[in-house]
Amino acid sequence: MKPRIAIPIPHTDSKYSSRTLPQYKAAIEDAGGEAVEIPLTLSNAEIANLCKTCDGVLLPGSPADVDPEKFGVANRHPLTAPADPLRDNVDELLLQDAHNMRKPLLGICYGVQSLNVWRNGSLVQHIESQVQHTRRDDQPRGTVIRHEALIDPASRLASIVRSALNINDVGPIQITVNSSHHQSVERPGDGLKVVARSRQDDIIEAVEGTAREHWVLGVQWHPERTFAEDGPSRAIFRALVEAAKKWHEKTIADFETVRR
Repeated sequence: MKPRIAIPIPHTDSKYSSRTLPQYKAAIEDAGGEAVEIPLTLSNAEIANLCKTCDGVLLPGSPADVDPEKFGVANRHPLTAPADPLRDNVDELLLQDAHNMRKPLLGICYGVQSLNVWRNGSLVQHIESQVQHTRRDDQPRGTVIRHEALIDPASRLASIVRSALNINDVGPIQITVNSSHHQSVERPGDGLKVVARSRQDDIIEAVEGTAREHWVLGVQWHPERTFAEDGPSRAIFRALVEAAKKWHEKTIADFETVRR
């Protein structure tokens, strides 16, 4: 049985979601998992029932921004995009389920921001940097923005990347990542630590959970866009699916132990 990974529809804009959701699903399926779509219009009870059937969670990107009031900021930056309340509701239910049940969790771009705010962290509302982190309005759709990210050598993410690149060096790891965001993690939330930063301007590029028994990773870039040709991108999804498989097996084993 393939590990089932819950993934919310990215946004209430169906055109955006129909364009981006297939990339996430393809990456999960390539890694050996089964993507389980969570429609944003379901009732909370229906979402909870779907959660019960899943072994892990993937929170995808979105053109929305988290409402700054959620992280204690009253002054909204003029470039902060509108929130998506339906997506926020699904994220919060999935985050609570993953936290309660210790299910593996991967947040991507908006997903890591959603995770961080839910854990009582804060966000940079708009990145002011000489490093380009997102496509400018005068650049055509499809323009790929890239920069380098430095990964903490002691992190779970470093282990994933080392395995993909066959690196034995225990020092810091530098990789090139795509970039499509104007916000980022500012203060890491409860139980999260910074594990990657942009090399040029120190913007936070990844966080992960501090609890050893709970697999939690959030990346600011989009590995679903590059998994077909990039080893570290594939490795991130494979690590999620493998963690979900282990969670499922442990859950079954614990259930059998209780029955005896």
